[in-house]
Amino acid sequence: MEVVEAGALLLLYLLFALLFSFFKMYKKKSQLPPGPTPWFLLGNLLQKDVLPLYKFYKKLIDKYGPIFTVWIGPKPIVVICGYETMKDAFVNHAEEFGGRPAMPFIDRANNYRGMVNRNEAKWREVRRFTLSTLREFGMGKKTMSERIQEEALCLVEELVATQGQAFDPRRSITCAVSNVLSSVVFGNRFDYKDPVLLENLRIVQDFMGYIRTLSMQIYNLVPGIMAYLPGQHRKILADCAKMKAFIRERVESHRRTLDPQNLRDYIDCFLIRSEKKQTNPENIYSTEELVQCVFGLFIAGSTNSSTALVFSLLVMAKFPHIQAKVQQEIDEVVGANRIPGMDDWVRMPFTNAVIHETQRFEKGSLEGFPRATTCRTEFRGYIIPQSTTVVPMLTTVHYDPLQWETPEKFNPGHFLDEKGQFRKRNAFLPFSAGKRACPGEALARMELFLFFAVLLQNFTFQLVGDFKEKDVTSVHMQYKMKSACLQMQAIRRSK
Repeated sequence: MEVVEAGALLLLYLLFALLFSFFKMYKKKSQLPPGPTPWFLLGNLLQKDVLPLYKFYKKLIDKYGPIFTVWIGPKPIVVICGYETMKDAFVNHAEEFGGRPAMPFIDRANNYRGMVNRNEAKWREVRRFTLSTLREFGMGKKTMSERIQEEALCLVEELVATQGQAFDPRRSITCAVSNVLSSVVFGNRFDYKDPVLLENLRIVQDFMGYIRTLSMQIYNLVPGIMAYLPGQHRKILADCAKMKAFIRERVESHRRTLDPQNLRDYIDCFLIRSEKKQTNPENIYSTEELVQCVFGLFIAGSTNSSTALVFSLLVMAKFPHIQAKVQQEIDEVVGANRIPGMDDWVRMPFTNAVIHETQRFEKGSLEGFPRATTCRTEFRGYIIPQSTTVVPMLTTVHYDPLQWETPEKFNPGHFLDEKGQFRKRNAFLPFSAGKRACPGEALARMELFLFFAVLLQNFTFQLVGDFKEKDVTSVHMQYKMKSACLQMQAIRRSK
């Protein structure tokens, strides 16, 4: 009898908990921006025509406007779309929308440290140090441009070896971009066939692929349960630990050979700062913080720039007349006997416009890094509770018909004035906006210009096989989601 009573009480407790959760969910929904009606407990996770956002955002905007709410289980996600709305949120209300949401999987992968730290004071300090150190080692200066130029020549040699045969450019380009970061962080580059480099890049790519999946969304909902279940998340976390073990070895090697009078790289600078800040009670400059910072730099730095560069080559292959015009400008300004440099940037307006337009034109499957409200926020007639996750849909800024003359077409003229000179556009936000914008923007801009100019100086790119007949966006999304192997040719140009 006691067992029956206990079972009945447990059932009543569970029923009450579910009803309470249901009540809380729908009470919160009444204050938030509109959106598709969530299912109890599941939210919009399994609903048709809602998720993933990059596929269905147009329908959602048409129905609910530039601010809407989707639900991942019982948790609301406020989605911000369009330039004016995004500027209002992340620039005009930068503090209110400047938090970092709880993302249990990413937090665990980063050991709650590094560049994605939720602790505001620690995040500010680490970000400030990283920016100043990158600047010290040449971000935006000649020394960094020379590093990129040297790596670009190594990339040229790698593509020459393909002898005009079909190849997938992703591996070589990702290696090149990663090597620029390696030279700043570790003080050296890797051969493109180095197994350590290739293994670390595989780990980074698998990690970035996993955070787009439904599995990660479920992990974030019930991390305590997922931690004990088998699945892909276990392998991803184990791989992350493996990469961090490699970084930790490099840190210890640097510690043994550290010369305060001759700082070689980011790790040396961090170790020196660590010695100066030993009395800091929060221990911001610990060894583990350094490991996580380096891990975070490679997660972001070796994927975003390489993806943008591959896409730019894909666009050139799809629009050969634009590729030819870029090459003509390179030939006129630089010639064939020297390598393009950052000094050429202002004298190559069309090339610069093409690079910017490829960034605008790219439709990302992973939108801007999520933010969170830092307080109860009144925004455009809605009440957004504190700690609500907010997602900036950057694609909607770059395809905003109120900001761009021909948003659905690839048009370098978006970035050229009536005299053919380069012009900046306010609604160009590939690195996001506000206080949590990408800290590596200056480095990424240099990489894109120098790698792109050097490659177009030396090669003409062509697609092969079925890719010739497909539109550029579908090809890009196929290879980005790993459902297709991108194939192109790099035809050596005559000097």
